[in-house]
Amino acid sequence: MLGHGTLNCGGGVDMGKEKKLMYGGSLKHWTTLDMGLFKFSMIVFTLFLISVWPQFTIWVIGTHWAWFLAAWVLLAIPPLAKYCKK
Repeated sequence: MLGHGTLNCGGGVDMGKEKKLMYGGSLKHWTTLDMGLFKFSMIVFTLFLISVWPQFTIWVIGTHWAWFLAAWVLLAIPPLAKYCKK
């Protein structure tokens, strides 16, 4: 049975306890909107770097797309594993 503030990926872990474990309590007052805005700000900052730093632009354009895909998958595994841990 799921209630408000819980997540279930097989385990039904209390979200408040999960946030404390993941973030050490410093982000416990962040809403979903806050997290989304933070992620979007990182994307915009990356686009800023690409536009003002020519060497970074050359590196991004010259790197094969599969490297970025592999990095994304490797970086996504730990948070997804914590989220879905039973």
